[in-house]
Amino acid sequence: MRTVGLLLSALVLATLTARGDDLRPQVDPELPALIAIYKDLHAHPELSRHEERTSAFLARELRKTGFSVTEHVGKYPDGAAAFGVVAVLKNGSGPVVLVRTELDALPVEEKTGLPYASQVRTKNDAGQEVGVMHACGHDLHMTSLLGTARMLVKLKDRWSGTLILIGQPAEETIGGAKAMLADGLYTRFPKPDLAIALHDTNDLEAGKVGVAGGPVLASATSVTVTMRGMGGHGARPETTKDPVVMAAQLVLALQTIVSRQIAPQDPAVLTVGSIHGGSKNNIIPDEVVLQISTRSYRDEVRSTILAGIERTARGVALAAGVPEDRAPIVEASETEYTPVTYNDPKLALRVKGALTTALGDKNVVEQKPEMVSEDFGLFGLEGRRIPITMFRLGAADPRQLAESVRTGKPMPSLHSSIYYPQYEPAIRTGVVAMTSVVLDLMKK
Repeated sequence: MRTVGLLLSALVLATLTARGDDLRPQVDPELPALIAIYKDLHAHPELSRHEERTSAFLARELRKTGFSVTEHVGKYPDGAAAFGVVAVLKNGSGPVVLVRTELDALPVEEKTGLPYASQVRTKNDAGQEVGVMHACGHDLHMTSLLGTARMLVKLKDRWSGTLILIGQPAEETIGGAKAMLADGLYTRFPKPDLAIALHDTNDLEAGKVGVAGGPVLASATSVTVTMRGMGGHGARPETTKDPVVMAAQLVLALQTIVSRQIAPQDPAVLTVGSIHGGSKNNIIPDEVVLQISTRSYRDEVRSTILAGIERTARGVALAAGVPEDRAPIVEASETEYTPVTYNDPKLALRVKGALTTALGDKNVVEQKPEMVSEDFGLFGLEGRRIPITMFRLGAADPRQLAESVRTGKPMPSLHSSIYYPQYEPAIRTGVVAMTSVVLDLMKK
């Protein structure tokens, strides 16, 4: 893997050198230290709302770089404090630009076999023991942010304005952006004129980036359905109303919401990601809980999906003879909801120009809309509309990606237990790309 990383790095270096780019010589001396940071972050992941070590690490590194740093920014609806980090660097008059990274990892047991793989196990908020892994690349994002911070301090003579770097907690549970905004992010600190972020992808070769204007990521809503029955002995099912059977029927019936109730022209996804119920093989439980994720690009489609979940759950229960006082409980989360991520077209075009100048035409591609979701878009909706743009950072091995295209075998996706980025070329590209974008937006 190390050899592959070096070869990829050499290809990126050759491209940059051929163009005479002036950022690469500045980034290269920082790369060994940044790789060490990346591996440390990868080996020490923390779940959403529990990013204590990670936030302290990021804050410490940003202070060393010269930023004024505030920790513990964020307040959740239940009153709990968040581990948000806000770093500010004022460099004369000019625009206020916000750059965001995420702090949290996922409840995934890592199976990459890497020497720096996460061995972390902990209990989630439900009390279940889980493995923890940076399976979404937030460790890569944080490393790129720190590299960008170091570069922009070195290049202060080339930009003017106020730079705000934020470490956002709880992105994976779609609560961190709201928590930071609720704690006065835009009143306690300068309100940004523009907001930028990057996110890695395994659908694009390391060394390349993708960007587009308009809607790029779907809205998401988390829904919990509790199918309530009447439990009893497994040998006497006729005396019960079995919620396990109802849950099984519901999983299949829910798929018809997208296939038969949403127009084919409207992208939509409904995924049942978790089912929990029962305690023993010969006991029919009283209830089964299903956790569902919905995705859409229009509010009308979202409303249709949510209404369909409620109607379908009640219909399954009714068909099973469940009395009204034991009807299913359907709860759409108010906190685990995020709207469509909309890249401001003018800003996206400017970002694309800066990326093309920095990386070359062949390394900047048109980003395709995806059904994954993010709460980064909320930073552009608070108080007044703030132009935002998120671009994609390639992280895939080009040969592995080419083989995937040839054979049709999917690449390990984000959130997979075997996902890992080609970190060396991805970090270099991430730092060069984000630094170039900020320099363009804040140039004197």
